[in-house]
Amino acid sequence: MSHRDEYPSGIPCWVETLQPDPAATMAFYRSVFAWDYAGPGEMPDGGEYFVARVDDRDAAGIGSAPHGLEGPARWTTFVSVGDLEETLRKVEAGGGVVRVPPVDADPAGRLAVFTDPQGAELALWQAAERVGAQVLNQPSAWAMSALHTDDRDGALAFYRDVFGWEPEPFGPVICWRRPGYVGGEPSQPVPRDVVAVLMDLGPETATGSQPHWSVDFWIADADAAAQQTESAGGRVVSRPTDIPGFRTTVLEDPAGARFSASQLMLPG
Repeated sequence: MSHRDEYPSGIPCWVETLQPDPAATMAFYRSVFAWDYAGPGEMPDGGEYFVARVDDRDAAGIGSAPHGLEGPARWTTFVSVGDLEETLRKVEAGGGVVRVPPVDADPAGRLAVFTDPQGAELALWQAAERVGAQVLNQPSAWAMSALHTDDRDGALAFYRDVFGWEPEPFGPVICWRRPGYVGGEPSQPVPRDVVAVLMDLGPETATGSQPHWSVDFWIADADAAAQQTESAGGRVVSRPTDIPGFRTTVLEDPAGARFSASQLMLPG
């Protein structure tokens, strides 16, 4: 497991989902991940915000969807930055679009949301009291976020300019590395400075056919997670499948927020 108390600029640090019925959503994820919750806190628009907890440490966020939010619910990834305004200037210089300008979320921090040139949405977080996820890379905790796109070259150039991410091929995907960062676990199959993954857009992972960021949580038992998802009113998008090092499944909560759950398969 990984415990984190700080995130350098340019490192993904948090995931959240905004939902039409947070109470129902919390019940669903309690069934699948056994999450406990802290809150509610108040969102900048007056809605409620809850923090999912794993082993008494912050793991993810669930909040009230703003009035008029279109489409199904979704999981959003946040990247830690030291200066929101400067980062947004880089986003716009690279062809991205600012969707939500800087917003104060006192006392936790400040946030902004943009879409990259291909249309994939990502959020930025300038921390104050809450730096991000305190627990990662263990069952029921967030492990990694991935960009699904049909323009690899454009994405590589954009995220290098905005965050300093450097690509390294790893089988059919590209791992993004942030030189100088040490995260992950010593036993993991990729370098510990890997911060995100880039993969081709495909119908089995796409939300529609649009470029997007996805989130992956580790799970103790992928088959049980798929079964529990259906029992709790969610949907199994992709049945548990073995890939190198993991058994993974793609799931949706009752409001349509899609995520993957991966079981680490240890040798022997």
